[in-house]
Amino acid sequence: MIRVVVADDHPIVRSGIVALLQDADDIEVVGQASDGRTAVEVALRERPDVVLMDLRMPVLDGDAATAEILAVERGVRVLILTTYESDDQILAAIEAGATGYLLKAAPESEILAGVRATARGETALAPSAAAALVRRATGASAAAPAGPSLTPREFEVLRLVAQGNSNPAIGRTLFLSEATVKTHLGHVFEKLGVNDRTRAVTRAMELGLLS
Repeated sequence: MIRVVVADDHPIVRSGIVALLQDADDIEVVGQASDGRTAVEVALRERPDVVLMDLRMPVLDGDAATAEILAVERGVRVLILTTYESDDQILAAIEAGATGYLLKAAPESEILAGVRATARGETALAPSAAAALVRRATGASAAAPAGPSLTPREFEVLRLVAQGNSNPAIGRTLFLSEATVKTHLGHVFEKLGVNDRTRAVTRAMELGLLS
């Protein structure tokens, strides 16, 4: 069974999503949340396979909630399900660690397929999300230096690390939670093939990513 937490601040929409999932023989809804903070709490308590996450919610928005969950439970996968499809929103969610990004207007079969794909660790993307990533990749390939493909936010975090800033200080500078800073750093470490801040900075300098 695929264990799912559903996070959406609209009760009727959330009920509809839950009903759709519960009709599937291979999916079990193990928790619900009406705001981002509760989504984090439920996800960390239940440790589901997938969190189906809305983007705009009270208390804590979906991409910030995603980052906080993944900073603690890297085995949980997050699938964004929202009505919003601007490039900035899509990229922020993916940079926070979401495995996929679907729109609520998608057919029910596509949403179910997305949940199953996400549980397997596969990427589920709406066409608009895929196009946004292609646009970002195309722009990055023309402007970014050779080496691992860090996102703009990851570059900012790495640059501040190189200046000797702590995670809380980086969070204050970039208006991010400390958990989100740790998530970005984790992605930087993985891309650079290192395990600590000092080696990340020296490796980035070797690659010409930092002067």
